[in-house]
Amino acid sequence: MDNVSTFLIDANKLFREGLKRLLEESPFQIVAEASNVREGLLVAEQGHRPELVLLDLATGADDEAEALRRLRHALPEARMVVLTSELCTRRLSSALEAGADGYLMKDLSSDALTQSLRLVMLGEKVFPTHLAALLISGRVSTAPAPEMPTSRKGLSQREVQILRCLLSGDSNKMIANQLSITEATVKVHLKSLLRKINASNRTQAAIWALNNGIGGELNGVVGETPSLAAAG
Repeated sequence: MDNVSTFLIDANKLFREGLKRLLEESPFQIVAEASNVREGLLVAEQGHRPELVLLDLATGADDEAEALRRLRHALPEARMVVLTSELCTRRLSSALEAGADGYLMKDLSSDALTQSLRLVMLGEKVFPTHLAALLISGRVSTAPAPEMPTSRKGLSQREVQILRCLLSGDSNKMIANQLSITEATVKVHLKSLLRKINASNRTQAAIWALNNGIGGELNGVVGETPSLAAAG
């Protein structure tokens, strides 16, 4: 992978210095820093166009979501990854809605961090699987889920059922057994629903399902870890 110009936003100067040194031997080169979004927007106004933004805003979910949207508007081509030390499903949900490409815990190993960032730059959505599982299961209170626009997307009931299975981490064989259909039929339905929601793989389909309220319909039951790109 070629070097990736990276913009780091974090209120803790010591953390910024440490992360910069940690990434020195990686493709992710810190080319700009800021302690908050206001400073970050000023940096963007000066013409900096990083490929990746790493940020920890240490604020409530609503503020963070708004900050992410402002950064996304100022740097539309950049990937956005939240770095946080707080395990919070509300923040994950808000980050998803605001268009974050990743949500990573600060206690990751250096190898896991760089691998996760590589996946982000390849177009994957990367979140801690254990945090996503809590969000999907409904065991932690979150904001009300948006109405699922299945009619707009034209999803059939069977396709919705398969999306729920994807959120539970089920393989095609497990889906077939659960729905009493063949694996070949599962593949046909999966191909159809991916096309309808404009997703290219199961990970993107799971993210779409989370964003559109399907996770909230699982009645508090979670099977295997969700099919999101995992970070730790």
